[in-house]
Parts: sequence; structure tokens; C-alpha cells
Amino acid sequence: MAQETTLSYAKGEVEPPLLEQTIGECFAATVAAHADREALVEYATGRRWTWAELDRDVDALAVGLIRAGIGKGDRVGIWSPNCAEWTITQLATAKLGAVLVNINPAYRTHELAYALRQSGTRLLVSATRFKTSDYRAMVEEVRGDLDGLEQVWFIGTPEWSEYTTHDPGVTLAELLVWDLAPDEPINIQYTSGTTGYPKGATLSHRNILNNGHFTTELIDLTHEDRLCIPVPFYHCFGMVMGNLGCISHGATMVIPAPGFDPETTLRCVAEEHCTAVYGVPTMFIAMQNHPSFAEHDLTGLRTGIMAGSTCPVEVMKRCVDDMHMPEVGIAYGMTETSPVSCQTRVDDDLERRTASIGRVHPHLEIKIVDPATGETVERGQPGEFCTRGYSVMLGYWEDPEKTAEAIDADGWMHTGDLAEMREDGYCNIVGRIKDMVIRGGENIYPREIEEFLYQHPDVEDVQVVGVPDERYGEELCAWIKMKAGAEPLDSAGVRAFCEGRLSHYKIPRYVLVVEDFPMTVTGKIRKVQMRQETTEKLGLG
Repeated sequence: MAQETTLSYAKGEVEPPLLEQTIGECFAATVAAHADREALVEYATGRRWTWAELDRDVDALAVGLIRAGIGKGDRVGIWSPNCAEWTITQLATAKLGAVLVNINPAYRTHELAYALRQSGTRLLVSATRFKTSDYRAMVEEVRGDLDGLEQVWFIGTPEWSEYTTHDPGVTLAELLVWDLAPDEPINIQYTSGTTGYPKGATLSHRNILNNGHFTTELIDLTHEDRLCIPVPFYHCFGMVMGNLGCISHGATMVIPAPGFDPETTLRCVAEEHCTAVYGVPTMFIAMQNHPSFAEHDLTGLRTGIMAGSTCPVEVMKRCVDDMHMPEVGIAYGMTETSPVSCQTRVDDDLERRTASIGRVHPHLEIKIVDPATGETVERGQPGEFCTRGYSVMLGYWEDPEKTAEAIDADGWMHTGDLAEMREDGYCNIVGRIKDMVIRGGENIYPREIEEFLYQHPDVEDVQVVGVPDERYGEELCAWIKMKAGAEPLDSAGVRAFCEGRLSHYKIPRYVLVVEDFPMTVTGKIRKVQMRQETTEKLGLG
């Protein structure tokens, strides 16, 4: 008798139901329920807002935007590191129905001009400067070439105060003369494409409010929780899983600093009595390996989420054991899906929470397909991860061709990620379709080798890429960050560690010891750049 096989398809729970609200309606309900509780803390400056105070300042900015001629559907850009004004702008535009255009704080003039022009941004809210970036100078450099950009408001200036001062003589309700619906666009996020121009993923109230709500529902967030958010607001991790997750549950949003600093984040968690903290793996690695780690009282922590790129098993174990986060979750997704499609659950055993990306999210469907045929593969077989449901974006802004390439006729979003679904429905990401290395006909998934090399006692972090090879087509190169005080590893040392434990063709031929990896501001490793740099450094042609 033929053995019965199970296909790599799963559907999420349908209870509790989706929120059929706009972001403004959800925010209003939270303000009504928790008016005097703390809503927002900016740790670096000591500024604090209750929900009622936050609502007052959000309304003041919304009134200012309406008076500046901004209405439903108009694009308002925001170009700033994390700050309270970012959150206030997010909520004010949501109340108006204006589409918030998130601009990467790391952008320079060429990228800034492209995003503003492509989105048709009419008004830009901007920081004046951050680290080495003089935002004001860069705005002035591009402004003359942007016919559609009518106004720029710089945060923290006297002009900003004029736009955002509460006017007791007028209410937002009096000025809002249009209706808003949950399925209307409210946000454009530019994906950090490794080739070509970034694409503007267009997301609705329904997309991002529900995704933030269910992501935090699955870590049992309530109005009693305080979430430390060191991940950038310009990306879904900060503004959706962070801000909207808190708003939909009445939890306190705590901003540790404008940009990520491991010691500041640890100090913020301790002093603000945070019960949850978010981060990409590199952030948790930096915190766990900081010299002052043991000095900070993290016993108030309970949960959090690690996402943004693949999560090393050893790092997750330290989150549970050393950071007192027994309910920490792993989440997986992409900007185009609002972002989360899979997540672990708080009652999952340690194996599931350290060796998978979890299972399908509520109200969504997922499947793993053969990239060549589109057929759903059997469980345990690798293929492309696809998802369908409320979370899939409306499309790429004014780019129907690219939208059709990503979302098929049946509504499935094709992610480009290689994944496997286990028999229990939990999934693993084994790489990107374009990251898979083919050495002498053998398919190699760098993630497997990275997980193995993390076990080396001197390795702090590692990334593996494929590089050209005349004989085998491709060979492996491991980029390794050493732990403080450790002797640098060479290819012979790596080979000695791997031999007898990894197949010979999976052992990296080349090793580069580095201080850092090239990455996007959201913590995604830029493997395309790593391949290029390795090929040049090693003269592989």
C-alpha cells in the first residue's frame, strides 16, 4: 500500500474574528478604555504621555495637517529615526485617511527623491539630523526637483510647534468631513530591493491593524504590558508589530532611543520595567554579548519577538534563559504581508520555539510550492513559501506589473523564500531562492551551515554565501564575527570543526573574519553585497 502523504498547506484559526475597524477607530476605543494609563514613553528624553494626552497631541497634528490642505488619500512622508513624533504622525495620518509614506532613515538624496516622487508625497515630516545625516540639507538639495512636494515640516523646530499646538477652538471631528473604511490604503513602505528601484508596498488599515493585533495577541500582550521597541518605526516591525500591536491592546509603547544601542536598550528595559522587548537577531546578539549585560535587571521581562531574519537557536536559548523571556516568540513575514505570516505560540515547547518560524497566523493560509511548477510540495520538502489572506498588500504603489509578478491570480503572495513545512505544520526557512548555493549539483542551504557554525564557542555571528568556482560552479564562504578576545578562525580551523559532522560539500572553502555584515536598517543581511565583496576580495572573477 502506498504511504499517505500530507501536502505543505495550512490554514490559521478563524477565532477571534478580524478587527473590522480603521486604525483611528481602534485608537479611540483604547483611549476610552485606558485614558489615564501610560501610552507612550520616550526613554531618551523622559517624555511621557497617557492615552488621553497622546490622543490630544494626535488630534492637534491632524488638525494642523488638514489646515495645511492634507486630506484623505494624500501622501504624507515621514523621514526620521524613532521618536514620539513618529508615532504621533502615524496616528494623525491614520485618523485623516492620509497615506503615510515611510522613508528609510538611512536613505540619501537619490533614494529620498525617488521615494517622494514615486509616491507623490505632498508633505514631508522630517527630522533635522541624526548621527551623520543632515536631513535638512538633503531635503533642500532635492526639493527643487520635486514638483509635488509642497511642504516640509521639521520635527522639533519652532515651526513644528506651530503646526502641532492644540487649538481649543477647533476639534478634529468638525474638520473631518469624509468617511474612512478599513480596506483603504493608509501606508506605503519601500522594500529594500537588492536589485532595481525599491517598490512601494501599499497597505490598508485592515492589513496592518489586524497583523499588529494578532502578532501581539499570540504573545498574550495586554494593557498591563510595557513593550520596549528598539526596532525602526519606518518598517513594519516597529510601526505595526510594535505601535499598532500596543494600540490594539492598550499596552505601553516604550522607545529606548532614536537608533539601536544595546546598552541603552538593556537600561531602558530595566528602568522602565518593560515586560516585552522586540529585536532582530543581531540586536539580541549585541545585547547578550555586551560587557554590561549582567548588570541590568531583566527579570521583569516575560516575552517579546525576534524576527527580521533567521533566528539562531543558541541566541533564542539565551533569550529564554538569560533574558527571562520564557514566552518569547519567533515571527516570520515580509513587508508585503503586513508583515507576519507565521509565528510560534507561547505554549510551544522549546524545540518549536528555537527550531522553527512557527505555524500559520490566524485568518491566513500558507503553502510551500515547487518554484518551477507551482505545485504544492509534500511536507518535509523545500519550496517557495506563499501566503494568502487579509494580510496581503493592496499592491505596489502605481506598479501593476510588479504587483502581478508577486501576487498570482488566486491571491497568493509569492515570497521568494525557500521553506519547509514539517509534519506538525510548523515551518522552517531554509534560505532565499536566490541565496541557495548549487555546488557540483548539490543544493546547499546556507542557513543549515550557519546554525551549525553558531555552535563554535568562539563564533559570535556567522553568514554563509555562495561564490563563483571554476570546478564546482559555486563554493561556500563563511563570514564570521568572533567573540571578544577570541583568536580569529581561518579556513583550516573551520574545516577541523566541521569534519565528521557536516557533509564535505557543506564545509566552507573560504573564511573571512569581519567586524560587521552589510545589512539594511531593518537588520536584514545583504547577501548580494556579501557575494560581490567576497568575489572581489578573493579574486574569484
